[in-house]
Amino acid sequence: MPSQLQFILRRLRERLWVKPLFACVLSVAGVLLAQLADFIPLDWKVPEIAQGSIVDLLKIIAASMFGVATFAVASMVSAYASTGQSATARAFPLVVADDVSQNALSIFVGAFIFAIVALSATTNDYFGKAGRFTLFVLTLLTLVIVILVFVRWVDSIARLGRLGAVIATVEKTTAEAIARRKRHPGLGGLVLSGPPRGIPVHSAEIGYLQRIDMAALQRLAAAHKLRIALAVLPGAMIVPSRPLCHVLADDPGAGEPDPALVRKAFVIGPLRQFDDDPRFGLVVLAEIGSRALSPATNDPGTAIAVLGALHRLFAAWAAPLEADEPECERVAVPALAAADMFEDVFPAMARDGAGVLEVAMRMQRVLGELGCCGEEHTQAAARRHAALAMARAERALDFAPDLAQLRSRHAVYWADTAPPGALATTSGETHVRTG
Repeated sequence: MPSQLQFILRRLRERLWVKPLFACVLSVAGVLLAQLADFIPLDWKVPEIAQGSIVDLLKIIAASMFGVATFAVASMVSAYASTGQSATARAFPLVVADDVSQNALSIFVGAFIFAIVALSATTNDYFGKAGRFTLFVLTLLTLVIVILVFVRWVDSIARLGRLGAVIATVEKTTAEAIARRKRHPGLGGLVLSGPPRGIPVHSAEIGYLQRIDMAALQRLAAAHKLRIALAVLPGAMIVPSRPLCHVLADDPGAGEPDPALVRKAFVIGPLRQFDDDPRFGLVVLAEIGSRALSPATNDPGTAIAVLGALHRLFAAWAAPLEADEPECERVAVPALAAADMFEDVFPAMARDGAGVLEVAMRMQRVLGELGCCGEEHTQAAARRHAALAMARAERALDFAPDLAQLRSRHAVYWADTAPPGALATTSGETHVRTG
């Protein structure tokens, strides 16, 4: 599926009205198509269904589905509100895009519309014998679907908006973005080596870069015999003074393309998107962890859960994976730096959790384990942030045994760079990577 179509479909998933509208259209079409059965010679093959039984059944569906749909909307709005209060507002689009809740709401609204339209058609003798039988079957099928969806939705709505579910959703979305970036480190183009060269192209808009249409840039570059080197990645803050890219012609005497055509390939909006921006997912997780460590919340367990999610994500980033062949050989894109990804996450959580021993211990373990991976940039970033987190904790912890325990944990992974006295351990403690 083309990346542009995927981008549009993901934005539609974040709109609550799309699936209910589709369900309404499908419901009306189902009622109208039931009448086609009257044109098929099936009268002698299907049983006679009394019109009154269909009307009574449709009245029950119409009356109940309106209340259920209203209850579903109220429950979803409540879950969305709790997401912004307990987690972070940046996770709201992911919660809204929950398929189970959207499908449930769509089924409830569609069943209500189906019952209203079918009731109007039935009471006006729109159907014959075959049509009534077909409508009766569709009504029973609608009831079965509503019951199954409702049972599944009740289980989902109990978790929707809960902190653990939000963390899991953000982690899953970020993991998918990381996997895509590892398969396409240049977003489908070449990985830029060295500073970009050529004529800079600027944008008059101010906002976040949400998407880059690499195929459009490749077509433009091929048509004008250009080399395009991007200066920004999805998620970057775009301002007029910052170039989007640099354009370099193969032939110095050739004409340059219209900069407006180049700008069309860059989608800029007021908000960051998770699709092509793995760093945004990491930032959202760090926000959840920092909020959990605020004095008003005081929930170190959530911060530890966030560190666990970050550990898995950075481990996936450091794992070797063969990248796909670039499709846009005339477009070069800067690589996503591990140091920048670490900088998005660990300083804030190390600052807010420096005075909480449990969080500081888990921070050292996560960074230490990441330092054991084979990827050199991840190792260097983990070493640096482990030292910074240790320095913050030394200023925040004023209980000597706690500080000794933390120094011992730090020394397990970074003994060669540990400060004097870091090898001291509390009574009975061994150098085992636990906790």
